[in-house]
Parts: sequence; structure tokens; C-alpha cells
Amino acid sequence: MALPSQFKEGNAQNIFIYHYVEEMIASYGIYLKDVFDESEITRNEVPFLLRIRFSENTTQKELVELFKVSEGYTAKLLRKFEDLGYIERHENPENRRIKIVELTSSGIEKTDEIIDMVSNWEENVTSNLTDEEVATLKKLLFKVVLD
Repeated sequence: MALPSQFKEGNAQNIFIYHYVEEMIASYGIYLKDVFDESEITRNEVPFLLRIRFSENTTQKELVELFKVSEGYTAKLLRKFEDLGYIERHENPENRRIKIVELTSSGIEKTDEIIDMVSNWEENVTSNLTDEEVATLKKLLFKVVLD
């Protein structure tokens, strides 16, 4: 990853975390652009599908709140995922007005492909770290994202 000139090892403590995150997001975006086929879904839609994969009993409302997008956008995206056969919506037995979003077997296959891509990127960007350093990084990032 080519870094801006301000990124110098001796200056690492003085660089905002924001800048590191920004560089990692840019790196991930470039990587996905090179390896991800956007003929069905776009790179911007990938996080929705992955969240559905790793969440239990996800609802449309929870996705709206999580991604800070409109209900209309989320409904349109979920309809697209349904049309592609990646998700199904089921009534919540405790509240029939709430629809639970779940992956289908096709959705699981698609997210498996995406997970492989994410894992490859992660392995690439952490290739100069030991397994222990990667574990420490993940523990620290977990602490950072806690509310």
C-alpha cells in the first residue's frame, strides 16, 4: 500500500487513527474493485449482505439504523437481494409487522465468496505482522469500536 508522505514510522504516534482507517478503507476499496464482480451486486451493497450473514434475526429496521440509510433504500436493496435469491423475509412470530431477514442457501454461497475475498485482503494487509500482532490488532480494534 503506497502511503502519503506524512506516514513515517518515526511519526506513527502522531498520525490520527482516522488517517489509518481512511487508508485501510481505500486499500480495501481498490482491492474489491480488482477482484469483485459487480454484475449482480455492487461493492457498496456487500456490507448489507455480510451483516445479514453474521446477525441473528436481522430486521429491515435494524439495517436502516446500522447503516444510517433510508428505509426506502434499504427496502429497495432487500427487494433486490430477494429477486437474486439471496435472502428471504419472514414474519417475526412475536410481532407480525416485523420482518426477519435471513440468507438463503444462495445467499450463504455468495457471502462465502465475499468472505474469501475479505480474508485474502486481510491476509495481504497483515502479511508483515505476526499471528500474535494480528490478534492484538483485532483486540485493540474491538475496544476502539465499542460504544
